[in-house]
Amino acid sequence: MARIIAFAIFSTRRQEEITRIMGADMIRADLEIIVRDMKNPGEKIGNDVRTTLTPEALQLIDLQPKTEGCIWPHNPSSLSTSFTNACKLLGIDDLHFHDLRHEGISRLFELGWSIPRVACVSGHRSWTSLKRYSHLRQVGDKFKDWPWLEKLGVKPKMQKAPTP
Repeated sequence: MARIIAFAIFSTRRQEEITRIMGADMIRADLEIIVRDMKNPGEKIGNDVRTTLTPEALQLIDLQPKTEGCIWPHNPSSLSTSFTNACKLLGIDDLHFHDLRHEGISRLFELGWSIPRVACVSGHRSWTSLKRYSHLRQVGDKFKDWPWLEKLGVKPKMQKAPTP
């Protein structure tokens, strides 16, 4: 569960998308992955989208057993239930799995990434969808010294926005 939570943040993926990612869909040389049936208001089935992986997301995939099948072989409903139960156990109110996607996208903007570069990771097709994150000011990487990264075996490698 801890790896999936971290992967959700660093990949900006939804729980259903995470459970559909296949090892065969990795394009390692390009740091990309095909997200099958990505949620989109107009098309859900057959909407396969190539997205960029952050270095941390790739490291989390590399910690999983190697397979051409599902990298995260879990039922999305079970994943949701486990996350909700963990939040209750820890006394965390009003946190939803989808909030991890929001956190991951916000982080990329806080690192100073451009809208097109963030969209390559998140899979958003329009600026309208990403506007909700535009109020963020660049503050650096708040996950840089997050103790859970080391416990999960991940070394922060996120690059800041390129200097113009």
